[in-house]
Amino acid sequence: MIAFATSLILSLLGNLAVVLYSKRRKPGTPLSWGEAMAAATFAFLLFNLWYGVVPHQWITLADNEWNWRADRIFVGPGGIFEANRFQPLTISYAALRDLVVLLIYGVALGLHIFHWAQWQDRAKPKAEVVPTTTYGRPLARKS
Repeated sequence: MIAFATSLILSLLGNLAVVLYSKRRKPGTPLSWGEAMAAATFAFLLFNLWYGVVPHQWITLADNEWNWRADRIFVGPGGIFEANRFQPLTISYAALRDLVVLLIYGVALGLHIFHWAQWQDRAKPKAEVVPTTTYGRPLARKS
């Protein structure tokens, strides 16, 4: 549990560092060779954490400490997922474990796309808020 929590916290802190650094770095600033290598190493570290370490630690936690095996059937609270109760479908704990891994991959991909878009949109000017009347038209003069 500690290994999974630590890897997840480190991954989230790395993503927070990307957000904070993207707000600080001005667009168009020249990039030195050392900064490029540090950024590439950091990006590789985040990819490695999100797509390798975090899913592995989750699978290890679910298999070893919680005994989520393929022969254990998930019935849910109150037996709502019991076999042939509402649908002819049995869900094993191993399938549930793999769905959580799929969710981890989806969150990681979504965060990476968010970071890429945020980094590229740094140069865009902020939208000005124009005061409007109650009918939605812009004010011609200050009131």
